[in-house]
Amino acid sequence: MVQRLEESAAHDLSPLTPTAEVVAAELLADAQVHTDGPYALRLLGRESGRLTVAVWDTDPRVPPCFAADGAPELVVDDDAESGRGLHLVRACADSWGVSVLRELGASRGGKLLWADCQSRPLL
Repeated sequence: MVQRLEESAAHDLSPLTPTAEVVAAELLADAQVHTDGPYALRLLGRESGRLTVAVWDTDPRVPPCFAADGAPELVVDDDAESGRGLHLVRACADSWGVSVLRELGASRGGKLLWADCQSRPLL
């Protein structure tokens, strides 16, 4: 992950590195903890100083705080040791979303959680 983020300097996206690292770490941790299958990270440099951090996994279930249907927010107790990661992603990113993927041919389906970071660092 660090090598890929260092490559962002070539696209003048290096100010996004701290934010992108937090977003990537939280999306990857969510995939590790809440799914049984493989998962993968992808970083995409976009136009106008935008970086997309995306994590794919094989579980098609959408986390409540990423649901587009206005699902109620998960309330986390103040003393809870987990449950804030995707809320942190939403706080750090300029936009975020999810795509549920169908199984087609060799595709394993699942979902893709993504977050866009803009050229101004948020951390």
